[in-house]
Amino acid sequence: MAMIALSWDQVLAFRLERQFLSSRAPAGSLFDVASALCGVRAQLPSTAELSLWARVDGLERGEVGNAVETERTLVKTWIRNLLHVVPADDLALYVAALYPRPEGPGDAWLRMRGVTRKQYDAIVENVPRALDGRPRTREALADRLAELVGPDVRDAVLFSWGGVLKQSARFGDICFGPPRGRNVTFVRPDRWLGRKLDADPVEAGRELVRRYLAAYGPASAVDFGRWIENPTRGRELLRASADEVAEVEVAGSRLSALAVDLPALARRRRPRGVRLLPAFDQYVTGTRPREAFVPPDAMRRVYGQQGSVAPVLLVDGRVVGVWSHERRGDAIRVDVEPFQPLRPPVRKALAGEVDRLGAFLGGAPELGFPNGS
Repeated sequence: MAMIALSWDQVLAFRLERQFLSSRAPAGSLFDVASALCGVRAQLPSTAELSLWARVDGLERGEVGNAVETERTLVKTWIRNLLHVVPADDLALYVAALYPRPEGPGDAWLRMRGVTRKQYDAIVENVPRALDGRPRTREALADRLAELVGPDVRDAVLFSWGGVLKQSARFGDICFGPPRGRNVTFVRPDRWLGRKLDADPVEAGRELVRRYLAAYGPASAVDFGRWIENPTRGRELLRASADEVAEVEVAGSRLSALAVDLPALARRRRPRGVRLLPAFDQYVTGTRPREAFVPPDAMRRVYGQQGSVAPVLLVDGRVVGVWSHERRGDAIRVDVEPFQPLRPPVRKALAGEVDRLGAFLGGAPELGFPNGS
């Protein structure tokens, strides 16, 4: 069979559909959407909720937090070393597919975090002993680990945000509990969720490839390796799924897609839809190449220093501006800075999105253009 040649319009239209950005998922689809996206970024307190608001019809404010903190149907944890919320039913899959290397991190990784190899091994080994189903603040966890293995590990646990605890999350030994005031808490996932994190690593790896390509494909092995932050593991997982994957050509590049998705990719259509996406949204952070949907002269406005990613205005699959919002009394003020003047139909659709955001956040919507566009 001849290789299918695709345009970026076809690819972006496919991604919009699979990420629920051309039309929202019906009310009650919170968990299906979070699962299809391979988890939802939770870098900031509001990030996950606004990403899901952009995709799920009828989502209520506080619904995501309640699912994480009370119902325990979503889990907040580090996936791929980044904060996410994932369905509790999916956590075992990520642990099995992305299990850390048995030899542990390299010496440079340890030096950057101020941790010796002995301290790292002691912390990782004892985190499961230090946690149970009861939430512990980070300081309380550090104190408990110091009791178990010695006082020298306490500062190592408290050093930087995440640090060694991210590795424990990849082992499936730690996740976030409900906040205690301004302090985060941690729990042991199997006790918190009342289930073992048991999944077959081979099948988990194949399922991860399916989910990634279904939402973010077509993609290269380099793209996938960058996404899981392990290029070698990315190539291994794609090779293990070779019977389900086909090559396509996009603007001269050979990329991988799920064979079952070839008919959907080949459909002749243009990407459609206007969305306000929050900072660190999956569409902006998970898909590659960025040049396919972000203008070159706007890259630095979207992808800032120290890994920051701006909230963006997405029109027909491409980023056309950045935005911010704040509460002003009873109003929710949304300021949009488009890179180019917006066409009247886009402005009308944008106003509708601002109305939805105001209703979601509980304030009268106000739309402004600080640069006069």
